[in-house]
Amino acid sequence: MEHDSLQRSAAATDRDSPNGGPTGRQAEGSASTGNVRRRIRRWRSNVPRLSRFAVEHLLLLPLGASIAMVWVNTIPESYYRFTYAIAFAVNDVAMMFFFALMAKEVVEATAPGGVLHPWRRALLPVIASIGATTVPALLHVRVVDALEEPMLAVGWPVTFATDIAVSYFVARIIFRLHPAIPFLLLLAIASDAQGFLALALFHPTLDLHLAGGALIMAVAIGVAFGLRQARARSCWPYLLAAGSVSWYALFWSGLYPALALIPIMPFLPHAARDPGFFVDARPTARDALSQFEIWWRYPAQVALFFFGLVNAGVPLHALEPGTWGVPIAVIAGKPLGILIAAGAALAAGLRLPQRIG
Repeated sequence: MEHDSLQRSAAATDRDSPNGGPTGRQAEGSASTGNVRRRIRRWRSNVPRLSRFAVEHLLLLPLGASIAMVWVNTIPESYYRFTYAIAFAVNDVAMMFFFALMAKEVVEATAPGGVLHPWRRALLPVIASIGATTVPALLHVRVVDALEEPMLAVGWPVTFATDIAVSYFVARIIFRLHPAIPFLLLLAIASDAQGFLALALFHPTLDLHLAGGALIMAVAIGVAFGLRQARARSCWPYLLAAGSVSWYALFWSGLYPALALIPIMPFLPHAARDPGFFVDARPTARDALSQFEIWWRYPAQVALFFFGLVNAGVPLHALEPGTWGVPIAVIAGKPLGILIAAGAALAAGLRLPQRIG
């Protein structure tokens, strides 16, 4: 009995000694390390969910815009130096892939089973875009005259523009995955095309080379058509060959080269039927349109962040009464113009997309 007691006492001494078993502090440290490791594992498991949420809601766009607003109104010199250095790479190159993803959704929406199929549905937002540009332009001229800034009336082509990225961000907040979104995207693309045409006709500059650009664009479309006829299943030949020529065509014309992939996307092979609006492509999908989405979905979100950062920096002290002409004309004129033009299109026999009244 005495021998057993001595053994237990020695074991207890060993556990409490620095060279024996864990002391109270060591046990506490092990528990703390375990908690840290659990937090890290939990954080790692949450990152994919958070990134997916940010992608689905385009949260990087308002984040970049918010940083730009604070930056330009606190340290304007450094903001302008930084954004000037990266503006071309962001606006004219990186955003090309975001606009292509938007065009991809429109292309799928026009496939059998899509909300913009058949052509009577797909043509209606194009007709509606005419009202979405004409009415705001007329209203802008009236508004700036009422604000006693008639010299700003020459800026009426600005009201034609529809920012595709911001429009999509707002539409996703309001409509989620409603068929109104592909309707809006096609309307926005058509509105921007009319804006470029208006600038070329009424405010030409020495930098515009529309005839030469049109010839180069015809070559780009011919290359895309040839790849489609050759049944090229990968998206890369379309991007590197036809997309590059299309980008150069718009750049040479003096237009916005970030829209270069929009006329190319309809030629990419895609599923026979619309899989559903903003349904993610399967990782095993072989068609070129799905491959493009898999490759560029996340890089396009990074482009959106820098797009907001580069373009949303507006110094608040620079706002004057006349600058309200554009927002008033757009906010009041675009909905009215869309309703008028869509009503005329319906009367002519076109059809609204499904689930849109």
